Amino acid sequence: MSKLRKINYFNIIMNYFFIIVGSILAAFAIECFLVPNSILDGGVNGISIILNLKFGLNLSLLIILINIPFMYVGYKNLGWKFITKALFSIISFSLFLEIFKDVKEITDNILLACVYGSALLGCGVGIIIKCGGCLDGTESVGIVISKKTNFSVGQFVLLCNVIIFGVAGIFFGVDRALYSLLAYFITSKVVDEVSEGLNKAKAAMIITDDGKEITEAIYKNIGRTVTRLEGTGFISGNKEVLYCVLTRIEIPELKRIVLESDSSAFITISDISEIIGNHIKNNHGVK
Repeated sequence: MSKLRKINYFNIIMNYFFIIVGSILAAFAIECFLVPNSILDGGVNGISIILNLKFGLNLSLLIILINIPFMYVGYKNLGWKFITKALFSIISFSLFLEIFKDVKEITDNILLACVYGSALLGCGVGIIIKCGGCLDGTESVGIVISKKTNFSVGQFVLLCNVIIFGVAGIFFGVDRALYSLLAYFITSKVVDEVSEGLNKAKAAMIITDDGKEITEAIYKNIGRTVTRLEGTGFISGNKEVLYCVLTRIEIPELKRIVLESDSSAFITISDISEIIGNHIKNNHGVK
């Protein structure tokens, strides 16, 4: 077994370990801070919490069931490697929700529960996202919609959450809806810090000896176009420079593709503040 393969196996194991850690933090935040104080999370979790609080349905089971159609869409468009970690994340999260559901709430002060619960939730979700997992299927659907429309992932998720918090206002009162909205923004900011960009586009620059194979693999597995340039290294000589714009959730798959194709490739990933044109949504062919 090569050294590279050993490292890859170790990284895979550590990713799943930290997904479990993130699931513990997120489940603890939900069951011990947010739900006891009728504060909602966004997305599928928010829908599940509404049904749990209003009708007494099992929260962990709701999260699994409601995520199924979203996960199917994610699988059809992002592949089985994405869905494997996503399902592992959701099942782990649901398991720990069951474990923590009988634990006494940490505080009944709604402001403290909102701030500390959402911050802890953001840490957990950020860790999961950083390791390639996903707790909320709406984001995977948002990626698909962003490729076919002018909606960004962030805009789609925000629209879903506005509807969810509006329903929360009807069922639980305006104050709970406002606290839930505050919790959502705190969670999002913490996730941003932990996972290095929740809704931001990313630019990947790859310096490699085998640009054609990597380009085809990126387009086949992720659906992103790649611009290929010629470059010359001061020591390494002639190289190919690949430039690709993609979303944060696709970064783990990009790294896997590149390292499996060329273990000596050099990769840099940076944030993008603005996109002009349709490069990120181009599905008509490899550039």
